Amino acid sequence: MDTRTRILEAAEELLDASPDRDISTRAVCAAAGVGAPVLYRLFGDKNGLLSAVVDYGFDRYLATKREARPSADPVQDLRDGWDTHVGFARAHPSVYRMMYSPSFEAVPDAAKEALLLLRQVLERCAEAGRLRIDPESAAQIIMSANVGVALSIVTQPETYADPELSTQVRDAVHNRLLTPESGTAAPSADTSLLTASVQLAALLRTRHTSLTDAETALLLQWLDTLAAGN
Repeated sequence: MDTRTRILEAAEELLDASPDRDISTRAVCAAAGVGAPVLYRLFGDKNGLLSAVVDYGFDRYLATKREARPSADPVQDLRDGWDTHVGFARAHPSVYRMMYSPSFEAVPDAAKEALLLLRQVLERCAEAGRLRIDPESAAQIIMSANVGVALSIVTQPETYADPELSTQVRDAVHNRLLTPESGTAAPSADTSLLTASVQLAALLRTRHTSLTDAETALLLQWLDTLAAGN
């Protein structure tokens, strides 16, 4: 483990152990076995260290997402992605709080990538005819709910102590956005139209057809209107 990583992991351990979620650079140096000049050379100051801790957290979180290989069932991949997100928050509570802190002046690029990776899974759900609304809207709904549950669990563990809470919220959100599996209850005519519109739009965005670019754009406009229920 290099010096920079050792300092970051020492800072995270101290944050997890701190009742007020605060740390001193002196304590970090002692835990990492380095002198203050080394820390300041690498991170500038305490704020720089904390920013680096957030980046380090996002790097580890995104590594689990990037390494995940798509299965034949995009809906199961969607469920697994939710569980991986909450699992990371439970394993790294202090870093997770900072990763999704509302105090950021600008949303970290890594948070945007996490949303993009989620949207890619939802695009596969749409192509399979399992998504009721467009992937972008679904991604925002799911990410908001996923982050909300994870933050509740790590910031108020005594209140949100039900071990089934995350699964229950996940299933409620997914059931609202996903169509039933084939062979279960038949969807209504309106739901079928919306789902078909979302599915065809998703396929058009990833498949080559004999339509011209202008024709494809016009058809996508119509499909998006149908999918929005307008």
